[in-house]
Amino acid sequence: MHFTLTDDQAAFQKVAHDFAAEHLKPHAAEWDEKGHFPVPTLRKAAELGFAALYIKGDVGGTDLTRLDAAIVFEELSWGCTATAAFISIHNMASWMIDRFGNAELRKKFLPRLVTMDLIASYCLTEPGSGSDAASLRTKAVRDGDHYVLNGSKAFISGAGVSDIYVCMVRTGEDGPKGVSCLVVEKGTPGLSFGKNERKMGWNSQPTAQVIFDNCRVPVSNRIGAEGEGFRIAMMGLDGGRLNIGACSLGTSRAALETAKEYMTQRRQFGKALTEFQALQFKLADMATELEAARLMIRNAADKLDKRDPQATMLCAMAKRFATDAGSRIANDALQLHGGYGYLKDFPLERHVRDLRVHQILEGTNEIMRVIIAREMFRQ
Repeated sequence: MHFTLTDDQAAFQKVAHDFAAEHLKPHAAEWDEKGHFPVPTLRKAAELGFAALYIKGDVGGTDLTRLDAAIVFEELSWGCTATAAFISIHNMASWMIDRFGNAELRKKFLPRLVTMDLIASYCLTEPGSGSDAASLRTKAVRDGDHYVLNGSKAFISGAGVSDIYVCMVRTGEDGPKGVSCLVVEKGTPGLSFGKNERKMGWNSQPTAQVIFDNCRVPVSNRIGAEGEGFRIAMMGLDGGRLNIGACSLGTSRAALETAKEYMTQRRQFGKALTEFQALQFKLADMATELEAARLMIRNAADKLDKRDPQATMLCAMAKRFATDAGSRIANDALQLHGGYGYLKDFPLERHVRDLRVHQILEGTNEIMRVIIAREMFRQ
């Protein structure tokens, strides 16, 4: 049990922080306001290995651990939540190909995913199936050496811009055993996209429906065997939950730092805010919650790396706690700024907006409780 970063971890933590400080933080507010998806910046991140953090080295991946990735995503999100979160999604989709794809599929896609010459999206949610993911209806019917897809996916980050879509589709019976996983390439006839959604946060990445209308996808683009798609999707989400929790750490840490600095400068009733014990206690609680969340994320990441049988439960616990705590910390930081926190001249309102969705995606925090309780009663 080691709580100190190794020399290597401290080194790439610094690389990630320096990248965020130079390339993300100065532009985050403008990207949010204009709805700009910073693809050139994503590719700069890929040059440092951040697009393939736990992809094997034989295809150019960084080949790090889930714990290492959590450290990196905290730093990237300190600079820009939405951009860091999209890099997390790209990593998750790429990992599914790396872990479960055959040699041909890995060779076809991964070298260009590593550099983000190809950008990847993850497609599970549908208009009629959110938390009940196993009830998905997008149909894939075998026709010779192709599947013919009909249906749609909802709330897909990168939709319309990404080059490949890792999609869960129904090839068999109702329920999880009838789901398979396919890679659908942009430009495939029958693939189209809905309008870009108008969102509360995460405005520097596009979000839209992915629509299939007699879309023909080669059988060779299937990841794993028929019927394995739901298991693959859930295993991908274990890591995705850690990443999104780590993103909550970075953003809430940025909010805490902003609040701490503001309290040293702002004076009311003739003294600095730092001299009011009630506000000291508030800041102390924020810092304590942040530290507790970080420990939970890193512990769960370590267990996932070791394929501990409790890893899924611990990932759910960590995601639930870290995303709830992150939203509270950012909201409290805004409150400490009073009316100024509500203005876009300060980053707090953006932090609050960006973090809110972390309690919903990669499985809502209510579903995290379902997973935790289910695992508890299995023991």
